[in-house]
Parts: sequence; structure tokens; C-alpha cells
Amino acid sequence: MGTTTQRRRPELAGFLRSRRARVTPADVGMPPGLRRRTPGLRREEVAQLSGVGVTWYTWLEQGRPINASPQVLDAVARTLRLDPAEREHLYRLAEVPFDPAPQDLTRRVGPEVRGIIDALSPLLAVVYNARYDVLATNPAYRDLFVVPETVRIGVPNVLWTLFTVPEETCPLVHRESELPVMVATLRSAYGRHVGEPAWEEYIRGLSAASPGFAKLWESGEVTPPGPRVKTFRHQRVGEMRMTSQSLSVDGMPECRIVVYTPEDEDSRTKLALLREQRERLWPPADGEGAEFVRR
Repeated sequence: MGTTTQRRRPELAGFLRSRRARVTPADVGMPPGLRRRTPGLRREEVAQLSGVGVTWYTWLEQGRPINASPQVLDAVARTLRLDPAEREHLYRLAEVPFDPAPQDLTRRVGPEVRGIIDALSPLLAVVYNARYDVLATNPAYRDLFVVPETVRIGVPNVLWTLFTVPEETCPLVHRESELPVMVATLRSAYGRHVGEPAWEEYIRGLSAASPGFAKLWESGEVTPPGPRVKTFRHQRVGEMRMTSQSLSVDGMPECRIVVYTPEDEDSRTKLALLREQRERLWPPADGEGAEFVRR
């Protein structure tokens, strides 16, 4: 079947040709010229507009095994008017670590997805990305998981919270068995982002903040995400057993909706009690706690 590189190079060649064909000279402020037989831009025009050599770009589009820097790929992406998903695809095919543009780092959760997780109440629902950043939550999730310690941390990330809050105030019970699984799940996702500055900075920062995380990270364990039964605690109602289930989100690669369902009748009763106390226990939606989980 050939190596991954051997398979990716033809894909890269076809992708660049198809993107070049859809950009017209008028799109980039160039005169159409006479006897233009090539649909879209010519190779030499892409090279000129990108500030690279014609031979180098020709070899890139032919799928030859040449090295490409992020700066050059970004220049080609701008010339070919690639959107964020296409830019990432270009990096993957060229086998260059992908560094999202600043505007791409924050995954925006649209009203449709927010409507879905709100409609799941009384079940707890949250939107995570592959790094366990908290992108959106519903009120039931905030009832259980937003405690003063998590708000004070100021980092909307589940792993950062679980590894840095004191054990007595952490919502997750049995951290000694649950945290290794979560770190192994993170490492499984990390394999697709090795070398990306945003991911490397995240790993370095959390390793510095938590020796426990650093030790688990060094173990190298890997596991895919999957359903689990977890035990959580709340200072007012005690422990609850919840089953977690992940659902993928169209248009948001590597993001997922995680839904928590009470595992038994006792947990269901305690969760209902939290809902009844919601307005009295927590500030309004525009308060400090809401800002932490609504980003």
C-alpha cells in the first residue's frame, strides 16, 4: 500500500491543482491575458503571488518529496484563498505541523448546538474540544461542576481544573483511576497535533502547574474516548453516579457534546434537588461563574 507519505503526495498534488483552478486572475487583481487555456491561475502565477520559485511550486504541486515551511504554505494558502479547513488540510497533506491561525483557535459554538445542549436538560451537557477546553455548557452541567474553586482558576479547561483544585473541592471522585484515563484520551488526540504551538504550550503549561499531570503524561498511555460511569460530588447533595456519552458535532472537527445521565435513582433525585436550588445557589447567567463556562 506504500507509506503514508507516498499516499499523501498524490492527494496534495490533486488538492493544489483543484484549488488553483478555481481562482481566476480577476480574483487576485491580474489581467486575464490572451490565449489562456488553463482554468484559474497558472503555476507561475501562483508562485509569483506567493513569493516562491516557479520550480519549487511546480515540484510541490507535482507531489515531489520536498520540504515546505509553514510560512511558505501560508503564502500559498493566501494566494489560493483557502478557508481554515482547507488550510489545515494543506498542512496535513504536506506533513507540516499545523498551527491554527489566531482566529481559528477559538471554536465558536453556534446557536444550533447551544439549543441542543439546553434542550437536553435535565441531563448535563457540555461541548469539549480535543484538549478538554469547555466551549459551552447547559445549566444542569453548571449546577454540578461550577464550584468557586473552578471559577477562581479562570481557565475553562476540564483537565486544568481537575489537576489543580484541591481534592476535597474537586467535583470528580476517584481521581486516581479517572485522571489517567482522561490523560490517555488527551494523548490520543495529541498524536494529530504534535509540534503545533498551541498544543505544545498547553502541555508544557499544565505539566508545570501539576506534577501529577506531568507524571501521567510521561507514561505515554493512549486510549480513545468512550462512555464511562463516573462518580461526582457536590457539597450540598453528596455523591452522584453519572454515565458519560460523547456525540460528535458536524462542522466542529475534534469537538464533541458530552452528555451525563444519572446512573441510579438516588443520583437522579440529587440532580433534581440541584436544579431546584439553582437560582439561590449561583449568580445570574452574566455573573462570574457563567463567564467561566460560556466562552
